[in-house]
Amino acid sequence: MWREGGVCFEAMEMTFEARLEQLVEASLDGRDPGRDELAWLLQAPDERTLEIVSAVSRVRFAAFGRRVKLNLLLNIKSGLCPEDCHYCSQARDSTAAIPSYAMVGEETFCAAAERARELGATRLCLVASGRGPTEREVDHVARGVEAVKAADGAIEICACLGLLSEGQAERLGEAGVYAYNHNLNTSESFYEAICDTHTFADRQETVGRAKAGGLSPCSGALFGMGESDADVLDAGYALRELDPDSVPINFLIPIDGTPLAGLNELTPQRCLRILAVFRLLFPRAEVRIAGGREVHLRSLQPLGLYLANSIFIGDYLTTKGQAAEADLAMIADAGFEVEGGGPAGERELEPIALKQGILD
Repeated sequence: MWREGGVCFEAMEMTFEARLEQLVEASLDGRDPGRDELAWLLQAPDERTLEIVSAVSRVRFAAFGRRVKLNLLLNIKSGLCPEDCHYCSQARDSTAAIPSYAMVGEETFCAAAERARELGATRLCLVASGRGPTEREVDHVARGVEAVKAADGAIEICACLGLLSEGQAERLGEAGVYAYNHNLNTSESFYEAICDTHTFADRQETVGRAKAGGLSPCSGALFGMGESDADVLDAGYALRELDPDSVPINFLIPIDGTPLAGLNELTPQRCLRILAVFRLLFPRAEVRIAGGREVHLRSLQPLGLYLANSIFIGDYLTTKGQAAEADLAMIADAGFEVEGGGPAGERELEPIALKQGILD
């Protein structure tokens, strides 16, 4: 018998089911499942993925039951970014055909909040392109947030404005911002392969500043950029050290005009195993399926809900998402419920289309 990462193993070889069960029990107990065991899970054959989802879903259900939290994104400032993040359509070197605009006005903040409530979203995520906000931009966002909170004090506001300077987290918190998002995106060793204009340490520092400033830390990762299994795990453990309250998991949307356009190395099964790893690493945190689920999970999106307890509803920053009505139907059909009750009204059946000919 030996112990690794807080998990005790018998000397004889375990069955797949027994090994998976020990991983789940470790996570449920709040222990580190063990890097080697998580690497084993990542490398499991596709035909075992459904078993993994079923087993790891116990961790999800233990903390969150059948609830799914909905989040709505608002791109409050698009394009015009001096950074060179290779995955991003708003980056300096991107030639993607996206709109570019300065920060939107308070009325747009409020309209987005109203839309969020209509869809059953309890969190509005305000995202701005750029290296980091100026003091003027922080004041602008603060005024917009104050307007939103004056109309709806219950809605959560998450800001994602780039690298923070001293005192900016506190200013945002005073205005009513609840959380701050800044993703690590990948491992420290792989970071230079995806960005040259800031460092992995810069990102860690901003998450720390947000947390020290009283904001709920939201930080996750982006996969499908050519990273190895070791990078996936390095990113997971780096995030675990930051102890975020919410962990968004993105899958690369390979947008034309970006350096990573055309890269398509993910499968639905691979995405599900990555989600399983992060649920095991973060048994009590909000794990969110973020950008790219429609592209890479495709028809297996409902299975992702057995691992994650949160999704974005509607569109992303510069790309269209699945229709909100389809998201709500997916949640209901999979037997889950929207946190906070969801939108009012019952779902109606789609009209039944009749064939008009033999080969119609």
